[in-house]
Amino acid sequence: MTKGTSSFGKRHVKTHTACRRCGKSSFHNQKKACSSCGYPGRQMRKYNWSVKAKRRRTQGTGRMRYLKNVNSRFKSGFKEIGQPSLNKSKLKIKRKKVSKPEKKKE
Repeated sequence: MTKGTSSFGKRHVKTHTACRRCGKSSFHNQKKACSSCGYPGRQMRKYNWSVKAKRRRTQGTGRMRYLKNVNSRFKSGFKEIGQPSLNKSKLKIKRKKVSKPEKKKE
């Protein structure tokens, strides 16, 4: 029995399949766990010793459906559509003088 070519021909059983969460072919069939993202664990798998792997899947690498609008909304002061802008010079609040009731002298 050799360790090389003849042994490699017998490897036709798949150990890893596609993961539901990350889509990589890293889900181990027997362990029922993904070696890339840690599915079915709740937190995404990440380690500080692999900086490149963290960079590939951090904030800003996906669609950013909400975050891509936040920068422009911040510049405009988070105004909602249809609200008039309130300039302090144009807005003058008139205060009514409240007169105190006079005491009757007897």
